[in-house]
Amino acid sequence: MAKAVMIQGTMSGAGKSLLAAGLCRVFAQDGFRVMPFKSQNMALNSFVTEEGLEMGRAQVMQALAAGVKPTVAMNPILLKPTDVMGSQVIVNGEILGNMSAAEYFGYKRKLIPQILKAYEKLQEQADIIVIEGAGSPAEINLKENDIVNMGLAELLDVPVLLAGDIDRGGVFAQLYGTVMLLEPWERQRIFGLIINKFRGDRGILEPGIAMIEEKVNIPVVGVVPYEPLDLEEEDSMSQRLSSFKETGAVDIAVVRLPRISNYTDFLVLETIREVSVRYVTRPEELKNADMVILPGTKNTISDMEWLREQGFEKVILQMAGEGTVIFGICGGFQMLGETIKDPLCAEGGGEIQGLGLLPMDTVFGKEKVRSQVKGEVLSIGGALKKMSCAPVTGYEIHMGHTMLHPGGSPFALVKDMSSGEEKADGGCRGNVYGTYLHGIFDEGETAKELMYALGKAKGIECLQITEFDFKKHREEQYDKLAEMVRENCDLEKIYGRMGIHESPIRKNISPGD
Repeated sequence: MAKAVMIQGTMSGAGKSLLAAGLCRVFAQDGFRVMPFKSQNMALNSFVTEEGLEMGRAQVMQALAAGVKPTVAMNPILLKPTDVMGSQVIVNGEILGNMSAAEYFGYKRKLIPQILKAYEKLQEQADIIVIEGAGSPAEINLKENDIVNMGLAELLDVPVLLAGDIDRGGVFAQLYGTVMLLEPWERQRIFGLIINKFRGDRGILEPGIAMIEEKVNIPVVGVVPYEPLDLEEEDSMSQRLSSFKETGAVDIAVVRLPRISNYTDFLVLETIREVSVRYVTRPEELKNADMVILPGTKNTISDMEWLREQGFEKVILQMAGEGTVIFGICGGFQMLGETIKDPLCAEGGGEIQGLGLLPMDTVFGKEKVRSQVKGEVLSIGGALKKMSCAPVTGYEIHMGHTMLHPGGSPFALVKDMSSGEEKADGGCRGNVYGTYLHGIFDEGETAKELMYALGKAKGIECLQITEFDFKKHREEQYDKLAEMVRENCDLEKIYGRMGIHESPIRKNISPGD
């Protein structure tokens, strides 16, 4: 039977996901087979497994930290918000349907058997399971029928670490208030507190630590420093969307759509020293960009309406006419076409005119396309000609089927890794390009060729791109995270509370080494 530990937070954005990833990495370094688990995730950043099933990217990140293959059992329930009041409910990687918040609140306990089945599957494969909660266990309006915080801890009978974010202020009030709002049996499950994202002299913090330990009778088992890492964050709390490098030989502007999804597509570009990635919310912010990216979205039609209402359409069309590279991914690719139709009400129904930059039409169907693919960019023209034949890997998650008309050319030729089917992907015309592939830039060679092409189009014939290997860089970030956890958390106490008193002892060896 696998041992387990659960991390809950005083609020969304307390750092649960990264702390869980850090523990996954530490346990894996110590020789254990580790699996992450989150019963219910709410996120627009999602991933498709090798089996063609959809799950939250936070658990993908944690799985990679643990050195194991992501599986949908790690995140059996995924909620993808469609609007302020409702979400698409995905269970075991498949769409269950759309529900309002009230409908889901009344329905969710029916999903407990699915949660238990997923957890049991992980138990068969793991020595340790690292469980992540959601939001806060002290959200008293949501405690009834809870399946993700203390309700789940009780269901699985697991010990709990409670993390608070000191960087946002009031960490002791966060911790005290959270503990005091819990029932006595819930408090007993918490064996340690973690103060996360600390900056400064720990000595100054000690009186506060002593006081909180006395007041709640729970020890502080970790004070983890604030350290920016190139790892994925919970999408609703990501600071990436409001910050960017101010200088760069190549300037990329990503339109921050209201329902932007899978902005993790651009993480690799953000790690390149010579590149500036900006997330823009006003048309005037597109000025001087070398490439404009329309990203994925959970609701293409609504976000197309927003794009038009905000004045982006006029500016993007003008920039395209002047030769600026326009690149669309998934929903952003659909927006580049002539029409988008939703006859079956996949997004609420209706039809809308696209930007008309690519000769194509998109029709939303009943079934969602979910697949991992691999292939290469075709022989393309325009500013990105140098990308021709570059390898691409990625995954598709979309409802629409796009028909490319004469005058446009496919962007890539890809192979479905599950079915083996070969198919054309995306479209291009002039300096306008689009693809359905998420993660398309994750191959270092693809990103590099993109930067060379943009540099040449800008007149920088010999743009020197710092050599980088994104996968290697990501592994280094996981190791850095693990080191932070080792140095600043009482691992002996954490192991002890799980009932583990010895390990295979492979310290400081990364999974896969």
